[in-house]
Amino acid sequence: MPREAFTFIDLFAGIGGMRMGFEAAGGRCVFTSEWNLFARKTYAANFGPGEAIAGDIREQDEDKIPDHDVLVGGFPCQPFSIAGVSKKNALGRPHGFACATQGTLFFDVARIIASKRPRAFLLENVKNLVNHDSGRTFRVIRQTLEEELGYRISWRVIDAAHFVPQHRERILIAGFREESGFDLEDVKLPETAPKLRTVLHPENGTEPSEYPYTLAPGGRINPKYTLTNKLWAYLQAYAAKHRAAGNGFGFGLVDGESTARTLSARYYKDGSEILVSRGPGENPRRLTPRECSRLMGFPDSFRIPVSDTQAYKQFGNSVAVPVIATVARAMQPWILGLPEFAERRRRATAAKLPFPPEPLLVSS
Repeated sequence: MPREAFTFIDLFAGIGGMRMGFEAAGGRCVFTSEWNLFARKTYAANFGPGEAIAGDIREQDEDKIPDHDVLVGGFPCQPFSIAGVSKKNALGRPHGFACATQGTLFFDVARIIASKRPRAFLLENVKNLVNHDSGRTFRVIRQTLEEELGYRISWRVIDAAHFVPQHRERILIAGFREESGFDLEDVKLPETAPKLRTVLHPENGTEPSEYPYTLAPGGRINPKYTLTNKLWAYLQAYAAKHRAAGNGFGFGLVDGESTARTLSARYYKDGSEILVSRGPGENPRRLTPRECSRLMGFPDSFRIPVSDTQAYKQFGNSVAVPVIATVARAMQPWILGLPEFAERRRRATAAKLPFPPEPLLVSS
């Protein structure tokens, strides 16, 4: 595979999980946008302090964004709904693209796609996007991408547990400017899933100590990650209360053979969704930020220059890197082949010949 085979822009970049996945497929990032200052600090520490990071995407002029082959972004989706077009017309208000997505951050994705017309895009969001507002939210998104922007899209909910020891279901939406034949449902996922022990600190001297997460000698975990008696008692009482009421709320106690619950941005508060057992009679502990990094599929070379609180928020908001890398590699032949693909399709149509939707072969 040629190095820097295509270009992409990284919107709502967070700490760079989607960038890392697309770089693994041969992409080169030419523009980054992220508004959170702490996330920008982590991003800069890992992708170059001299690289410009644009702030709030709503303030960026789409015409000044560099041309690119692929747009990627895990856009936040605030609740919105639309009224009937006839009612909008009766009231003299705009409708369709100009209204249905106005005021949401998805609108900023759409306006950039409309201006720059990239070959492809990959968007990421929570799995509930499909059902939000009785399906109306996703209907607007589909209408915008397909009917108004003219892209061919596919979508799929993928659980990161195929790649990392964490259940994390997210929807991915892939779009191509030309008819390509790419379908997210065709992307093959690993059948065997790793267990949590693959991300936990071994504490047996086989891993170098990394202060403040682990301490010498032996790389034992810093005691500060163990829950206090007060917090552990509170979480147990809270869980018992909800069990008695027939609810499923409570903490998630795991060990090395477990697959964890979803790591969330609120993990810094009490760590209750993923508590690592330390054995009978011992208070459990939180994951360290390094273990959270591994849980999201980042390499150990990934720098964490922020406080634990910010690190937990950042990893809880991130994408699972191996998921994105797998999808990016599956998209790559279609991305590279799209100009030639479109020309072959035009010639076939003009000659009234069949046109099989197959990607160009790309050496790896």
